[in-house]
Amino acid sequence: MKRRSFGRRLWSLFTTLIVTFGVLWAAAFLILAPEMPDTASLWQVKKSPGVTVLADDGSVVAQRGAFNSTMVGIAEMPPHLPRAIIATEDRRFYGHFGMDVVGFLRAMVANVRAGGVVQGGSTITQQLAKNLFLTPERTVLRKARELMLALWLEARLSKDDILTLYMNRVYLGAGAYGVEAASQRYFGKSARRVNLQEAALLAGLLKAPSRYAPTNNIKRSRDRAAQVLANMVAAGYLTDAQAAAAKKRPARLARHSRTKGVRYFADWIQERLPALIGNRDDDLIVLTTLSPKAQKTAESALAATLKRYGKSRKVAQGALVAVAPDGAVRAMVGGRSYAQSQFNRAVQAHRQPGSAFKPFVYLAALEAGLDPDDKVKDSPVSVEGWKPRNFKNKYAGNVTLTRALAQSINTVAVKVSERVGRDRVIATAQRLGITSPIASHPALALGASEVTLLELTAAYAPFANGGYAVVPHGILEIRTRAGRVLYRRGGSSLGRVIESRNLRHMNAMLSEALVSGTGRAARLGDRAAAGKTGTSQKYRDGWFVGYTADLVTGVWLGNDDDTPTKRVTGGQLPASLWKNFMRTASTGRPPRNLPAGGAVASVTPDSRETPVQDDGADFKRFIDGLAGILSEISKGTAGPAGTPSAPPGRDGVLDTENSD
Repeated sequence: MKRRSFGRRLWSLFTTLIVTFGVLWAAAFLILAPEMPDTASLWQVKKSPGVTVLADDGSVVAQRGAFNSTMVGIAEMPPHLPRAIIATEDRRFYGHFGMDVVGFLRAMVANVRAGGVVQGGSTITQQLAKNLFLTPERTVLRKARELMLALWLEARLSKDDILTLYMNRVYLGAGAYGVEAASQRYFGKSARRVNLQEAALLAGLLKAPSRYAPTNNIKRSRDRAAQVLANMVAAGYLTDAQAAAAKKRPARLARHSRTKGVRYFADWIQERLPALIGNRDDDLIVLTTLSPKAQKTAESALAATLKRYGKSRKVAQGALVAVAPDGAVRAMVGGRSYAQSQFNRAVQAHRQPGSAFKPFVYLAALEAGLDPDDKVKDSPVSVEGWKPRNFKNKYAGNVTLTRALAQSINTVAVKVSERVGRDRVIATAQRLGITSPIASHPALALGASEVTLLELTAAYAPFANGGYAVVPHGILEIRTRAGRVLYRRGGSSLGRVIESRNLRHMNAMLSEALVSGTGRAARLGDRAAAGKTGTSQKYRDGWFVGYTADLVTGVWLGNDDDTPTKRVTGGQLPASLWKNFMRTASTGRPPRNLPAGGAVASVTPDSRETPVQDDGADFKRFIDGLAGILSEISKGTAGPAGTPSAPPGRDGVLDTENSD
């Protein structure tokens, strides 16, 4: 009886302890654990869209934002990927109940011996709980909550479900969340297709994603991957021979652009996305027109020029943009260092183009009935009290229009502009693609109105493509990471805007500028080329815009604060820089003659095609300007419209002696 009574008391005590522990655990859980969501919501991947910018050959040139992925199940992955993570993060994952007691005790001993935290005892389930519900703070209270949530997850989900959630939500560096996004980011392919070496690299990132990210330090990342392979051997997932073979051929990153200047182009592309597809949550892949070869050449050419001449010639900044004859941007460099300044001088800076504006003056003259061989006297001239001067303050007497343009004679350009009418000159410039405001001032002919390098370069494209106006563009296609196409550039036409005869004459005149004129430093040997120099007042801006049958390129050199350079003219450093770029960028292309043009079909968009939309406001301004131009042409408007205001010079007075 005594034994039975003792047994009953012991059982009663045991039952009381169990109930008490259960009550205390429930109370602690209610107090410490946050409100539990429906488990179905755990499979909804939080969206924080990223943008991957691809060059025209499909290579990755830039990635922006945080990258998320669609959920990839364990069964869809190659076995070595989850095994690499289990071997490194939680070797007894399939055997514990959410807490690895052995691992926890081992970590405690190691930390006590080291006198600090050198090992973590968290399981994959605990890490998932922290990622889903908790902050990264290190406190006893947070650790207790983490454990409770881990047990809750283990009670609600299968082990494969827990591992799937963990692998699809964990941060893996470089803005990538989940193995799918990380695989796309680093290897350019789905996590469904990673090999053993790539799986080891991904698993190695979990220890310290930013530190071990291969985009940050590829050697450190590979060393860490080698340790993961050793872990897989210890866990029985690999043989020594398999691990050794994998270490000899470490994972390689997808071919990304190694150039930093491409970030200017990436910024320009990203700014255009909302106008094309609105604001979306999807991760986006944007296929662009950028040529990696041309981009690298452009960056190298600009950097070399500024390094060699920047200090001695007092020129601190520069920009270069190259477009195909159809307006597709092939290269864009917005400054000497993106790290130091993200201001894009190719598209955001408005500067006076100087004589680089003169081709529009002479095209307007040809359209008004003048001929390249017609002569105009180079002599002093005064227009409304304003007296332009030539570059060297000398006069050549009677000169042909061809010679006047080639040698950039200011007085003749002004006389021609006044003769054909400033409004006609403005209309011509706008028709070819100038979208910035142009003031009807006597100094119009000498480039007094400010423009961007991109719009000026694109406005030269009709000379290179047979007379067609273009809109500079950089986006060919936009799609989601899942493959849904949101935008694709379609065929369009803005119409031919230069008549055949005038196109032939302009190409001959602008070619002469490289043969005997101010652009001699830009000659390309046996490759037909044409272009025009430009120098603004007091040598503040040096320009060269030129073209072949394959590429149109504009160069600007100067200073952001408008301080004068040390007598840099467009025919010196800008022309030489242009030549260096074009010579390399044209390698492998056979020389071709400049186009002769054909009959003018229309100066309005082809009604059978959808107008290009990827340049939003620029396109709208172009069309609006085009409508106004057609109206003025139909009225036969010519000549100045009243007394103009002061030219838009930096100090209110245009000093044209440097307008080469």
